[in-house]
Amino acid sequence: MSARALFAFLFALISATMLGMAAGAVWMLPTLYMQRALPWLALPIGWVLGRAIRGWVRSEPRSAAALAALATAIASLYVGMLTAAARIAGSMGLGLVDAIRTAGTGLLVSLTRLATTDGDLAWYVLGVALAAYAAWSAKPAAKL
Repeated sequence: MSARALFAFLFALISATMLGMAAGAVWMLPTLYMQRALPWLALPIGWVLGRAIRGWVRSEPRSAAALAALATAIASLYVGMLTAAARIAGSMGLGLVDAIRTAGTGLLVSLTRLATTDGDLAWYVLGVALAAYAAWSAKPAAKL
């Protein structure tokens, strides 16, 4: 593998991770407004992430589908972690950033696992599958 191909792979991986985290943060807004989990939003989030990632991944569709599935899985985990942090912040009178920093990743992941039901997991898996399908079936953007 050449240095250029390795750099392109790492850049795509980091970009997909950041897109997933951004989607999770946007997903948190209606979740907090409704004050309950909204796992069905994994479907539109997955579709948007799949189409967006296919737009900038010009290689074979398998890599775009894998990156889209990864981004959707990250968004699903991240929204749970942010929701858990918001609950901690509300109950302890902290700011959201302070709650995230104080709780740490391990506690937030554990709280997310405890709050996730089997039905929620099914929605997340469907969202991941839809993201992979959307990235696989879409045509890549035209080269400039």
